[in-house]
Amino acid sequence: MRKTISFYKYTTIKNPQETRDQLFAMLNELDCRGRIYVAHEGINAQMNVPAERWEAFETQLRDITEFADVEFKHAVEESESFKKLKIKVKDKIAADGLDDSSFDPANTGSYVTAKQMNEYIENPGAVVVDMRNRYESEIGHFESAHLPQVDSFREELAIITDELADKKDAPIALYCTGGIRCEKASAWMKHKGFSNVSHLKGGIINYAHAVQEQGIENKFKGKNFVFDERHGERVGDEIISVCHLCEKNKSDEHYNCAEFTCNALFIGCENCIQDLKGFCSSPCQSGIPRDLNLGDSTFFRKRVLGR
Repeated sequence: MRKTISFYKYTTIKNPQETRDQLFAMLNELDCRGRIYVAHEGINAQMNVPAERWEAFETQLRDITEFADVEFKHAVEESESFKKLKIKVKDKIAADGLDDSSFDPANTGSYVTAKQMNEYIENPGAVVVDMRNRYESEIGHFESAHLPQVDSFREELAIITDELADKKDAPIALYCTGGIRCEKASAWMKHKGFSNVSHLKGGIINYAHAVQEQGIENKFKGKNFVFDERHGERVGDEIISVCHLCEKNKSDEHYNCAEFTCNALFIGCENCIQDLKGFCSSPCQSGIPRDLNLGDSTFFRKRVLGR
């Protein structure tokens, strides 16, 4: 039995490589698995922990001063999430593409709770913004949310202030998977003159738990995309997306193409997965994977997770 969790913390880390090595030694000894990024600006982790070693994990992690008060977000649906441990040193824990020395990422917007998020959604004068990529919002998002059609967080930060230029005084609530992107985005929007920006505390993951535990109305439709082997957690009962292969049957199940040199991420329905045996196309099924630089594969290439 394993506990799948995620956590992040914006905090100053003087020597990311040293912290990375310390974490790897500790987590490897505890047989933890996952994907963790360490940078001068903090830590971003998605991982799982053997249930019987949870207490040791929490104690040892909190013994590291910078991570003493991190908040863990527990998976909504538990199944195999990661198969090995990877910890990498990055320039930033949330790649933003920003180069503005006057920007203070610590000057974030206020938090909103799950109940308050519902109030934003019900308020016709408020704006709810999805700070995730389009392949994430495609399978699940909040009712009436603004859904930028982007492929990266840095791309969204570059356009979101222009897209909402006429909403600078409107109440705005941002959301993302676990909170790391919308927290930084709220600071960026405040920096760009937006006066009333908030962000959903703990992201969709905590919202889903609040729906279950507090009995509030669920205004999230579909699945929450997650960056591990599961690809998604069911939050709403609806299936709001369609198969990328036939473009007809409803589906929100993601697959990686069975041709390892392709590995494109796509949504497939049961019929197409059976017909193509897990491949994203007939060429891949025939052992002739498409050149991922060709235009006809752009649809899939944009959904590759970088593996």
